[in-house]
Amino acid sequence: MKSESVSFEPSALLALQRATHATLQVLAAELVDLDLTASEINALANLADGQGRTVSQLGAAVGTRPTTLTSVLDRLERRGHITRGTRAGDRRSVLIELTDSGRPAAATIRRTLAELEERALGELPPEAVTGFYAVLQALTKESS
Repeated sequence: MKSESVSFEPSALLALQRATHATLQVLAAELVDLDLTASEINALANLADGQGRTVSQLGAAVGTRPTTLTSVLDRLERRGHITRGTRAGDRRSVLIELTDSGRPAAATIRRTLAELEERALGELPPEAVTGFYAVLQALTKESS
């Protein structure tokens, strides 16, 4: 019996998944001294601007549900990188902020991300990078 080969069209989503895993491996290697998981790196990177965020806001920024984020925040708090406090005017809302030890870790992460992005995308034409961001926004919008 002759086997039939099935041809598949290239998939942007599979390529994105491969790129994500490759990026996470590079980040893990370059940030090994911080001893953080990919989820912890993501959370700190999103707090690096110094703006406090509620759990819901941070969950939206990192792309995960607040309930999933809780264990990440627990670990970061135990390590002294973040604090959880109440938000002015709303005691029910928890505000996540970087600590004195969290700020340099977050800055290192953001710097490493920027350097990796420059190495990977720096030689692409600006319109290709703009198109890439448009694709990412469309995929993010579709999944939310």
